[in-house]
Amino acid sequence: MHAETDILIIGAGLAGLTAALHLQRNGLNVILIEKSAYPQHKVCGEYISNEVLPYLQWLDADPRILGATAITRLQFSTLSGKNIETRLPLGGFGISRFSLDNFLYQLFKSRGGSVIQDTVTAVQFTNEQFIVTTISEKKIVARQVIGAYGKRSAIDIKLKRSFVQHKSPFLAVKAHYSGEFPDNLVGLHNFRGGYCGVSKVEEQKINICYLADYRSFKAYKNINTYQQNVLYKNKHLLAVFENSKLLFDSPLTISQLSFGAREAVTDHILMIGDTAGLIHPLCGNGMGMAIHSAKICAELLSGLFGGTISSRALMEKLYISSWDRQFRSRLRMGSILSSVLSRESLAEGVIAGMIRIPSLLPLIIRKTHGKILTVDL
Repeated sequence: MHAETDILIIGAGLAGLTAALHLQRNGLNVILIEKSAYPQHKVCGEYISNEVLPYLQWLDADPRILGATAITRLQFSTLSGKNIETRLPLGGFGISRFSLDNFLYQLFKSRGGSVIQDTVTAVQFTNEQFIVTTISEKKIVARQVIGAYGKRSAIDIKLKRSFVQHKSPFLAVKAHYSGEFPDNLVGLHNFRGGYCGVSKVEEQKINICYLADYRSFKAYKNINTYQQNVLYKNKHLLAVFENSKLLFDSPLTISQLSFGAREAVTDHILMIGDTAGLIHPLCGNGMGMAIHSAKICAELLSGLFGGTISSRALMEKLYISSWDRQFRSRLRMGSILSSVLSRESLAEGVIAGMIRIPSLLPLIIRKTHGKILTVDL
C-alpha cells in the first residue's frame, strides 16, 4: 500500500487525536497511525484542567457530553495523616481515557479522517518530505510527521533520543473502582516511595492511579500485597480501598516512566504530548499539557501550510520556543515537587507549612498549570 497525505500522525492517543481534529478543521489531509484498537484503558490519572475546555469546545469535542465529572477541590495528605484541602484555581473534570480517546477517534472518523491500525518501523526525511514504513509494509509519504506515540516507543530508539538511555525507577498502577467518593474532589495521597491520585470519572467510577518506586515494589509478591503493606499505611488511602470494589479483572501497570522534557523536534518530526515531555503525575496536568501541545503544533503547521510561516526551519524554531515557554517551567516544578514529596520528612514539613499558610497550595498548583486556552478565529 502506498498513500500520500499532508500530515501523518504517529499515535492516536489524546495528543494525536486532538492535533488531527484541529488540522482537519483547518482543511488539511491527515492520516493517523495507531497500533492499538479502540476503545482501551490506559494508565492515567484521568483528570483534565479546565484550562483546555474552551479549546475542546472550539473543536466541537466537549467531553462533558460523555458525563465527565466536575472537579473543584483538591485534598492532599501525608503518610502520618496530616492533610489539607483547597479549591482548585481553575477546576477540572474527570473522564476516562477509555471514553475520551474513543470519543475523539469517532469524531475524527465521522469527519472523513483516516486511521490505520499498524506499527511504524521507520521514518525517513528526504527532499522535504517524509517516507514512513510500517510493520505490514505500508509506505506513506507525508509533508509533515507528528510524533504522538506516548511515553516510550521503539521509534525513540531508532531516532536515538537521549532519554531512552536512562533507566527509570518508577512503576505506575491504575484501575477503576466502584464505591463512595466525593464527586468534586481529587485526592492526592503520599505513601512511602510514591503517591496516589483518587478521583471520579464518568458513570460514578472511581479512578485510582499511583506512582511507586519499583525497587520497593519488587519486595512484594503482587499488587494487592504491596497495596496492603505500603499504601494502606496512609489512613486516607486505606479508607478509599476498604470502601471500594475493583471493576477491572486486574489493575493496569506501566514501567520505565521517564519524566521531564525531551526534544520537541527530532529529525524534523514534531513531538507532542508525552512524546515531547512527561510531567510528574502528582501535578495532575499531563492530559491538559498533551492537549495544549497539540494545539500549538496544529496552529504552527496550519501557518506553514497556509503560507503565513515562511519555512520549515522557522516553524520548527517557533514550535521549540513555544513548547519551552509553555511547559518547561511546569516540568521543572513537577520535578521539584516529586523530589520533595518522595522524602517523608520533607513531605511532612511541606504540608505542615501549607496548613499554617493555606495560600501556598493554590500557588503551587498554579505553577504546574497554565491559563485558559483561547483560539484565534
